Amino acid sequence: MAIRSILCCCGQGLGSSMMVSMNVEKALKNLGITGVSVDHTSLGEVNPNSADLFVVGRDLAPQVASYPNKIVLDRIMDMNELTEKLKEVFGK
Repeated sequence: MAIRSILCCCGQGLGSSMMVSMNVEKALKNLGITGVSVDHTSLGEVNPNSADLFVVGRDLAPQVASYPNKIVLDRIMDMNELTEKLKEVFGK
């Protein structure tokens, strides 16, 4: 499945998800990946069909356990971890 949309989620959809979404955009650009929309929201606003890929922190992993495509970050501000996990998802 082609990934065309990524949602970064946190508890309130304001602080950490916004910062993670900015880092996702930066990592995608550095990896040369284009044509992917990145947004952020609260986890309560989404369902498994809301995006092609979800990015959440370890604290929210149980809530997205059934989601087919997700990245769970141990350290939400670690660009190296994020970049490596995006590489895996996009086959880079």
